[in-house]
Amino acid sequence: MTIIQALILGIIQGLTELLPISSSAHLSIIPWMFGWTNSDIFKINFEGFDVALHFGTLLAIVIFFFKDWLKLIEGGYKQVVKKEKTFEGKMFWYLVIATIPGGIIGLILDKFAGNVLETPIIIAIALIIMGIVLYIVDKKAKSNIKYENMTFKQTFLIGFSQCLAFIPGVSRSGITMTTGRLMGIERESVAKYSFLLSTPIVFAATVLKFKDFVFNIPFFIGVFASFLVGIFVIKFLLEYLKKGSFKIFAIYRVIFGIVIIAKCIIG
Repeated sequence: MTIIQALILGIIQGLTELLPISSSAHLSIIPWMFGWTNSDIFKINFEGFDVALHFGTLLAIVIFFFKDWLKLIEGGYKQVVKKEKTFEGKMFWYLVIATIPGGIIGLILDKFAGNVLETPIIIAIALIIMGIVLYIVDKKAKSNIKYENMTFKQTFLIGFSQCLAFIPGVSRSGITMTTGRLMGIERESVAKYSFLLSTPIVFAATVLKFKDFVFNIPFFIGVFASFLVGIFVIKFLLEYLKKGSFKIFAIYRVIFGIVIIAKCIIG
């Protein structure tokens, strides 16, 4: 893998992991479109590199929400040890419990399904279908529930919906944000919760795939690029969703899916 390839993939990861447009789809399709997958050297170096890129965006989330995480962890500790009930303590355990189903099912599917679903056509179909669903749900859903008022049922269902993210093209952030909007959670709030929810799962994936990391210059450039772009994307999305909708992302998903299908047909 070249430095340029690592830089491009890092930028793509930073953009697509945090926006509801599927990083797994882009990390699979872009190398395919550019013909990088024809190289055995690229294939060998790419093994585990995609998880490393996710670690870059994980760092972006942790740093951006550092104060939030400190309060959540402190609240969770106090709720168990000192029996002090706070919003942060409640939300910390909501996040923990919501992570469990997605983590277990994701681990099972990763072991048995492997790369079976990582074909351009399946990815394209998932992008298009999820794009249409995201558009319809976001347009019709109410926005009457804030982050501070989310219930256990809502947080758990959002966490459980992550199980569908094993299909490349569905998008972890896409399915969690769609599920949240379906329950009437306002856009900015569901985006924040989705970011926080991704932290434990991506961290676990990083630990499991750590042995596959190749610590070379392309590795560090890719991770740093995904981290840097991720910081800006988080800030942009949370600000944009105060007034904007998910429409632009839904349209992009459909267009990208159509482009992939056209590429498959034309060759």
